[in-house]
Amino acid sequence: MQLKEKIVGDVAILELKGKLMGGPETQEIHSKVKDLADKKQLKVIIDLGKVTWMNSTGLGAMMSSLTTLRNAKGDLKLVRVTDKVKSLFMVTKLITIFDTFDSVEDAIAAFRK
Repeated sequence: MQLKEKIVGDVAILELKGKLMGGPETQEIHSKVKDLADKKQLKVIIDLGKVTWMNSTGLGAMMSSLTTLRNAKGDLKLVRVTDKVKSLFMVTKLITIFDTFDSVEDAIAAFRK
């Protein structure tokens, strides 16, 4: 899994690529989000457009990231969730917890509202 970070105004965008199957890469995601929250970067978008698969450990990383940000009075939005990954969110009913958007631009606009 690869992780790229980009800051647009007051929004951090984390672009993930590869598989989220547990191990150090899923810990890296939550560590990055926790680091952003510690720096008061409380609006975070995770771009899942290049994630080919995610298991329950990957879902756990998304949940812990969301919890970290919301506890800090921030929020997390997911964008470009692939059909494969979206089906996992739907089966687990977690799709109702996350704000999902088709594009980074749409998610940034939602933070502005």
